[in-house]
Amino acid sequence: MRNIEKKIARLKKRKNAIILAHYYQTGDIIDVADMVGDSYGLSKKAKENDADIIVFCGVRFMAESAKILSPQKKVLLPAAAAGCPMADMVKPDDILSLRKQYPNAGVVCYVNSTYEVKAECDVCVTSSNAVKVVASLPQKQIIFVPDQNLARYVAQQLPDKEIIPYCGFCIVHHQVSGADVDKARASLPNAQLLVHPECTQEVVDKADFVGSTAGIIKRATQSDNKEFIIGTEMGILHVLQKKNPDKKFYLLSTKLLCSNMKKTKILDVYEALKYGQHEIILDEDIAARAKKSLDKMLELS
Repeated sequence: MRNIEKKIARLKKRKNAIILAHYYQTGDIIDVADMVGDSYGLSKKAKENDADIIVFCGVRFMAESAKILSPQKKVLLPAAAAGCPMADMVKPDDILSLRKQYPNAGVVCYVNSTYEVKAECDVCVTSSNAVKVVASLPQKQIIFVPDQNLARYVAQQLPDKEIIPYCGFCIVHHQVSGADVDKARASLPNAQLLVHPECTQEVVDKADFVGSTAGIIKRATQSDNKEFIIGTEMGILHVLQKKNPDKKFYLLSTKLLCSNMKKTKILDVYEALKYGQHEIILDEDIAARAKKSLDKMLELS
């Protein structure tokens, strides 16, 4: 263990802190985390742990959700500038406008959204539980923001629902093409292709499996296949290889790199713990309204 990792471990113990890290973080961050997961798993962990401090290694909307679910805890985002372009593509006023246009529709927001947007929605979802949550809603007409690709995927799984998609997208997953898939398939004919539903239709159509980051890890781990092409952010490869040392994993495209997820450095984690810096502070009234959408997600999942 390196010196900085020992210092982090001592600070965690002294301050009763827990480190949560998304699968898309770098390997050294993942290795010091108390829990590594996707947005859904980390949301649950943020609510269920008994720490006084949560150091959230991810992007801002994730740290916001942790603060909403555990308002009594101090939540720190080590890299203050780590945001999510998709989350910024939809604003609260967009939700209000859509509600006027579709007054009988339920409003669902992907967890990749700001807490101000969550406050205007009926329920939040992650890629792990989106189909299950939307299926459980009484409304036949569903406004789904902000990711158009996940909205399309949910619509295909639930033909009895009318899904009204927003125009947002993940700037990382959205740029991968069918041509990238064809190239990877040609060079790795025996590999299974596992992709995230944030990918475009042409990529999803060519995949052997479509699922969340946690779903992709589970599928690869349980499969008898020994080679996999991975169609999501490259950080997941560290976890996949640790869990499956006897298998080989190849990134579908070098485009699958999220610069925001990579903004967190090990020194940032140490300094966040040591100085309590970059605390997430939310408007209490808006956060209370946003909590309803997150609580409903956890209830329906």
